[in-house]
Amino acid sequence: MPPVPQRPPVNALTLSALALAVTAVSSSAPLIAFAAAPALAVACWRNLLSAAVLGPFALVRRRAEFRALTVGAGRREGWYCVLSGVALAAHFATWMPSAKLTTVAAATALGATQPVWQGLIARWQGRRLPMAAWAGIGVAVLGAVLATGADFTVSGRAFAGDLLAVAGGLFAAVYTAFGERARATISTTTYTTICYGVCAAILLVVCLLGGVPLHGWPTGTWLAILGLVAGAQLLGHSMFNYALHRVSATTISVLILLEAPGAALIAWVWLGQLPRPLALPGLALLLAGVAVVVLGGSRAGRRTEPRPIPTDAAPLAG
Repeated sequence: MPPVPQRPPVNALTLSALALAVTAVSSSAPLIAFAAAPALAVACWRNLLSAAVLGPFALVRRRAEFRALTVGAGRREGWYCVLSGVALAAHFATWMPSAKLTTVAAATALGATQPVWQGLIARWQGRRLPMAAWAGIGVAVLGAVLATGADFTVSGRAFAGDLLAVAGGLFAAVYTAFGERARATISTTTYTTICYGVCAAILLVVCLLGGVPLHGWPTGTWLAILGLVAGAQLLGHSMFNYALHRVSATTISVLILLEAPGAALIAWVWLGQLPRPLALPGLALLLAGVAVVVLGGSRAGRRTEPRPIPTDAAPLAG
């Protein structure tokens, strides 16, 4: 994957989008655990409905950009969108079932290995992260594990969930890396429409081939799915994708760790999954690690100028 072009400086809108994204994605694991439906079906519906919401707007406002992705040099950028959707489908197909097989805390904490994979991907791309960034990633991941009160049980079911959560973190890093490259030249609306659409199509095929039911659930489950669409997907993933135009994939991955204490708090209040006493010191470590990575991230990898194409004036409106 070629290096990402130099990105513009972070502004107040980007910071607001990141704050909104962290808040929104914190509801993901508790809603998945609450929903009385197969995890793959929930993942399929959340992406399908998100693509259905974004699609008509994108096709009207970004028709020329869609056409540009099918010819000449634009095809490579289009493939980044498609591959990002494939990686997102793999992320959902592994991490979402993990939230049902193990505890919300464990699934969230193990999924928090994403920044480690993200750092390794950046290194593979030829970008050297400062030692301070690696130290911050390590501290933040440790803090996420402690903050969630993750309990890694020895049961076969929980162990399978733990492995799926780690795989989910890896695929999330791949998804973010492709998204970082795509967002260097493609608007948020176009990128997310293609990405979510590809992801939904893959998950739909998997559900149909695997005999996973896609309907027949109680009202509460459908409300949880709608909550995932409006919150974790459109206000979470989409805002992170918007920020990728100005913030590196590694920094985004570390900021996503703030989901861990938020998810654990919601699971405690709503589902009665009580965190362990190490939650507060873990939160302190998590925040310290995030601060180190964010403050030191600007020293990593200078990049070349991007070629001009349409970018977003606002996260969803384009």
